[in-house]
Amino acid sequence: MERAQSFTVASYNIHKAIGTDGGYDPERILAVLAEIDADVVMLQEADRRFGPRIAVLPFAMIAARTGYQPVGVGAHPHGLGWHGNAALVSDRVTITAAIPLALPSLEPRGAILVETSIDGHPLRLAGMHLDLSGLRRRKQARAIMAQIEARPERMPTVLMGDLNEWRRRSGCLIDFARNHVIAQTEPSFPAGRPFARLDRIMAGPGIEITDCGTHRTPLSRIASDHLPVWATLRFRPDQRD
Repeated sequence: MERAQSFTVASYNIHKAIGTDGGYDPERILAVLAEIDADVVMLQEADRRFGPRIAVLPFAMIAARTGYQPVGVGAHPHGLGWHGNAALVSDRVTITAAIPLALPSLEPRGAILVETSIDGHPLRLAGMHLDLSGLRRRKQARAIMAQIEARPERMPTVLMGDLNEWRRRSGCLIDFARNHVIAQTEPSFPAGRPFARLDRIMAGPGIEITDCGTHRTPLSRIASDHLPVWATLRFRPDQRD
């Protein structure tokens, strides 16, 4: 398989860099990301929720410890993203657009949309952290899909994030599964003894999932209350979005 056809993505709810031991340690989060070595990472709970929404992963630390570039999206200059949703990309990835997505909710919720080129292949990625309410999750899933469909250019799309969906084949998964294949990752929550598949990666037409998993290491079990999920994907030139 040629490298230009294959890439790796990951989704990680970093719980504001507070680990299962109760300690705030952003370096642990960055070390876990280094273990995964994905080309694109979608983060949730990457900014403080109140006040100036300051990033919990300092920009200088990201630059010093990783090869990732944060994607600029959202209205808070000291934050990584939009309502805690953030994206980090490797030097393989060229950003062509990055926009926040509004979601229907009774509490601050949002998603982000990042349009990219990976080794010359156009790719759209959405990161999200959905509501605790099942009814609102379905409304949010439909809102995300509607905003993607309204984009002026069509391209292969990958959706990632903490869906907060405990059920395996119902709820918002029904809405996403209409046009996306859901990667069969293992449970990711809680990190110490995971039993719930809250974190998901979903690939649309034009993208094939060749491998996937939940990243379980001694470090990832304590760095956050969620484990990261990852998928190796391949562009399908025989399919179009």
